[in-house]
Amino acid sequence: MTPDHLPDRLAITLWDFSWYARTGPGEPFEDLDAAFARAVDLGYNAVRICAMPFLLFRSGLDTTALRLEALGPGYAERVRWYDVEQPTVIDAKAHLLEFFRAADRHGVSVIASSWEYQQSPSLAAESGWYEALHAVDPEKRLSVLAEAQADLVDLLAEHGLAHTIALVELHNEVQLGYLAEGLPGREDPVVEMRDRLEAGIAAFQARHPEVRCAPNYAGVPIAALRGLPRNATALVFHPYVYGVLDELVREFALREDPALFPQERADAELLRPGAPRLAEWEAAPEPEWKRRATIMKRTEVYVHDWCDPDRFDRWLYERYGKHRAAMAAQLRDWIDVAADHAARMGVPLVFGEGWVGYTPRDCDFEEGPVGAQICRDAAAHSARVGAWGSIVCSNAAPQHPMWADEDLQRECNAIIRGTGR
Repeated sequence: MTPDHLPDRLAITLWDFSWYARTGPGEPFEDLDAAFARAVDLGYNAVRICAMPFLLFRSGLDTTALRLEALGPGYAERVRWYDVEQPTVIDAKAHLLEFFRAADRHGVSVIASSWEYQQSPSLAAESGWYEALHAVDPEKRLSVLAEAQADLVDLLAEHGLAHTIALVELHNEVQLGYLAEGLPGREDPVVEMRDRLEAGIAAFQARHPEVRCAPNYAGVPIAALRGLPRNATALVFHPYVYGVLDELVREFALREDPALFPQERADAELLRPGAPRLAEWEAAPEPEWKRRATIMKRTEVYVHDWCDPDRFDRWLYERYGKHRAAMAAQLRDWIDVAADHAARMGVPLVFGEGWVGYTPRDCDFEEGPVGAQICRDAAAHSARVGAWGSIVCSNAAPQHPMWADEDLQRECNAIIRGTGR
């Protein structure tokens, strides 16, 4: 049963680590109150964030003047989530408290997660955060994150803000990134991580049994759901169905060795006139530890930075037809399977990200006629299975162009919250 102080349904906008990394002049989170007011106007009542718990509570670092910046000159400037325009300095703990105060003022609930073993430290100016994370034994990382999340709830309780927390995720997409280090590799990481997750959830629950604690998975790992932690009090999945986008990723080897990249074909089908060749592209994260912290392949960054958005979208539209039925079926089936396992465990279900995948910042496949219908279908499926929380789309947030699509967001949020068709 949902606690009385939380909404019956969560319409979630994904602010990830952007809410603190993009606070400089002219950036989307320069004014937190304005961002929250806009979210509420569009029908949202929940925000999902990286609460930087390890940095604030377990790193041992001084965070009173945390310097944040882009990955490097000319690198990832058109890549979603990395396109930081202005360097900034924040008092991280004070900024966190101001975020929760603003959420409280606007009546918005918060899902507190962490991207720290995936991406967050890549936007720091110094390497201390990244190094402190990797100094932790992989076997203990989820338990340390759990204690850090419990510390976060303690801090919020001190300031009368604990009621703003809807649930805590130990980390984003636990089977991807550096949390999977040190696993045997004989089975799916979702299965091999269960003991680590159960230990982390138990550590959090020992301190805050009143707050729901969820694992968070990339996709819906249908071949490994036996690995779901048995003590979870919520489940969070990210149904990115990819389909036609996956064809593009494979055809152009975006996540493979750069030597496999088909340059001439990309020049003809995806890239802007005058784009440098990948082998001659000199932009890079500065320094090298930033590249390791992003977990994103150089070829994919290159294509996102240098694609012609119309060409990229056209490539997807021209091939979407042969993927349409499979993508629709996968979306429906994943949502149904996720709901079935949440029901089996007797816990709430949340879709924290989705629906197609990681497209370049200036492409609008997700909010165009095809993507918008996928958003509507996903909202309807989420409502049909009784999901506690869902998103319009991962790109429906202040740091993405889709934030300007008011009608689609209001329509889908009404479906998610059960207030519209």
